[in-house]
Amino acid sequence: MKHINNQRAWMVGICLTSAALISGCGSKEPASNNSKDASKIWPVLDIAVKKEDVVEAKVSKIMASMTLEQKVAQMIQPEIRDITVEDMRKYGFGSYLNGGGSFPQGNKHSTPADWIQLAEDMYQASIDDSMDGSTIPTMWGTDAVHGHNNVIGATLFPHNIGLGAANNPDLIEKIAEVTATEVMVTGIDWVFAPTVAVVRDDRWGRTYEGYSEDPEIVRSYAASIVKGLQGHADKDFLSDNRVISTVKHFLGDGGTVGGDDQGDNVASEQELFDIHAQGYVGGLTVGAQSVMASFNSWHGKKIHGSKYLLTDVLKDQMGFDGFVVGDWNGHGQIKGCSNDNCPQAVNAGLDIYMVPTDAWKPLYENTIQQVKDGVIAMSRIDDAVERILRVKVRAGLFDKPSPAKRQFSGKTELIGQQSHRDVARQAVRESLVLLKNKNNILPLNPNQNVLVTGDGADNIGKQSGGWTITWQGTNNTNEEFPGGSSIYDGIAQHVKAAGGTVQLSSDGSFEQKPDVAVVVFGEEPYAEGHGDREHLDYQRGEKSDLALLKSLKAQGIPVVSVFISGRPMWVNAELNASDAFVAAWLPGSEGNGVAEVLMANVDGSVQYDFKGKLSFSWPKAPTQATVNRNDKDYTPLLPYGFGLRYGDENVLADDLNEKVEIDLADAQVRNIYTGQMHKPWLLYLNSGNKLSGVNASTQSFGAVSYRTIDRNVQEDSLLMTLSGEEKAGISIASKSHFREDLSNDLAFNSVLSILVNVKEKPSSSVEISLNCEGTGDAPGSCQESIDITELLTSLPENEWQELSIDLKCFADIGIKFSQVVMPFELTSAGSMSLGLADIKYVPNKAGEATMSCQ
Repeated sequence: MKHINNQRAWMVGICLTSAALISGCGSKEPASNNSKDASKIWPVLDIAVKKEDVVEAKVSKIMASMTLEQKVAQMIQPEIRDITVEDMRKYGFGSYLNGGGSFPQGNKHSTPADWIQLAEDMYQASIDDSMDGSTIPTMWGTDAVHGHNNVIGATLFPHNIGLGAANNPDLIEKIAEVTATEVMVTGIDWVFAPTVAVVRDDRWGRTYEGYSEDPEIVRSYAASIVKGLQGHADKDFLSDNRVISTVKHFLGDGGTVGGDDQGDNVASEQELFDIHAQGYVGGLTVGAQSVMASFNSWHGKKIHGSKYLLTDVLKDQMGFDGFVVGDWNGHGQIKGCSNDNCPQAVNAGLDIYMVPTDAWKPLYENTIQQVKDGVIAMSRIDDAVERILRVKVRAGLFDKPSPAKRQFSGKTELIGQQSHRDVARQAVRESLVLLKNKNNILPLNPNQNVLVTGDGADNIGKQSGGWTITWQGTNNTNEEFPGGSSIYDGIAQHVKAAGGTVQLSSDGSFEQKPDVAVVVFGEEPYAEGHGDREHLDYQRGEKSDLALLKSLKAQGIPVVSVFISGRPMWVNAELNASDAFVAAWLPGSEGNGVAEVLMANVDGSVQYDFKGKLSFSWPKAPTQATVNRNDKDYTPLLPYGFGLRYGDENVLADDLNEKVEIDLADAQVRNIYTGQMHKPWLLYLNSGNKLSGVNASTQSFGAVSYRTIDRNVQEDSLLMTLSGEEKAGISIASKSHFREDLSNDLAFNSVLSILVNVKEKPSSSVEISLNCEGTGDAPGSCQESIDITELLTSLPENEWQELSIDLKCFADIGIKFSQVVMPFELTSAGSMSLGLADIKYVPNKAGEATMSCQ
């Protein structure tokens, strides 16, 4: 491992050395009391874009004629699914957005012309003063986070985790410039990027949206992305070639406890600046015009409601004069707030409410009333609107032609054009990190028989990850990536050109024994919420990909593994079963970029060498989720900065520890329902496969009735009564149907334990079901059920009895416990009345279960 240690020493040698950053160069000091004098920690930034008298005069002139209603409308940002063009004409919203997986007319296959038409219609309605008296142009914001990823045919770049491995700021600026161009083709003004999270716990489901675990690359990249999107302050700033950028998510989203999405960051204030704020130093200094507030809390207080961070730090101390936009109803998470009522957010310093759903209208009305009542000061409204208008004036929105008549608008040849794909292919090549290369098996001679296999081999959707056409990146086919290429496509092109033979299969099968197998496998696509994990063990309890690798090795076929993932993962067994192992991250639409590095020229010479270096430390254990560069106790499998090049000495043998160290003594009961629901679970009534959330102590829906009852104490249980009119029951699901990683429960030999009280025996079969998010399908797509009719009918009536089912019984019939959406559902098509209490997963009880599968 000498080579690893040398690389580690090299990376430590370039640790940030400015006085402001020394303490954050990996220190893990305990959280201290937060300073309330922002100047002690936070700098005054020398921001390249200065206030100009002509801009300020124009803003003041517009403000002088605006009514309160017009001002508040500038602060409301609804979503395209929830407003009409006539709503825009009536209210004059300052901006609007399309969320992930949201398209004009709700059509996933909307053409660029459809996007332009909606942009034009909304713009014209916003400047029509016939109803609201305002001619202020609106602006459209979109999540173009790895290219214009909502539009079919766009160039999709590697996700940020791969770009971090490339460590090439100049390339990053080119990527942002291409993204801006393709966004402008569809008439959109504003991009919600870059994400500058510094990820400190790789269990977080948004790890792949971060460039690195260390602030150095993040700070540099933030500046490059902003310049690529907006232009340079001294050159073409917000010219006709550029869009408005958003540095997000302020602040500390990558440092929550346990990697919990939207959770709590408990870093000290010094660490908050040194580690988590460096992307804002980089991005704001070069002139980013907007900042998005983060869902997470800091020491228990939601950032959307933190006046100290949003106003005292960001605006007053650091000198940011653009606007702060909220995240998807993030204001509604503030204590005392709801989606349609939250003066606390504006008073804290939020300038624009991002308010999807129909909550926008009552929020607009409530905010107006709160200003009239003095709950929100008029001066705060004026400050917010001045900031919004300042950005609009700087961006030339008052002077530019309408969206349909702008420079790039409608030039569909720019969407996915070859020069853009060339930039993406370069990014793919430079993002790949070679972790293992035994006997220098790579690069591969193309003039041989190559098997390309694994479920990611010919799957552009999988290699592109989340935030790809749809929000979660699921339900996409190769046909929805016109102009793109899978990894197989790229390899096949090279092999066929050299006179070799290529075979494709997803399961390792072949017609003629190959000389080498390239196996492409890894994580399924996910986005925020759905991607959180409890550990980093890849395919715990399943290991189908490992079985494929071992099967090929057992047949004497050399194996090159290409690992698709949104984070480093514990893959010791997969590494041992591979002759070469490449961390490909989430390369995007240009899979042929992978082939250009893996495949040699016909004469055996290298086409492109590996350049990528780990910007995240690679774990040596499934529990090593918080190993970060310059930690005091730093013992990863592979350190930050590691990455082999061709000809380097291989450092990983085939004897890595594969044993999962699970201490059953550490296992804890996972409570789901104990008279109250436990986070993140919610209770629903289910009738005819439709769900209705439970929000009262007595409730009916279709064929099911529900009420709380007393077992030991008041309302500690529930009574479910079914009429038998249709299949019905109760369902427990995660909030927003996010996937939850419950694979530890399976490893801990847990049971699903419930207390039941049969009040009226069932007239038809009764099933307990679990739902998980199946590969490439919608949430709840891998539903499996176990019939408990016999168990229930054997119980005495009107007595509480425990019923338990070994979780392995569900795993054996197809439930993937790493992707659980619904941990409990009880349904029947017949009539019955049943009391339920204490629904939980209990460890170390599988052998004693009422129904065991051990």
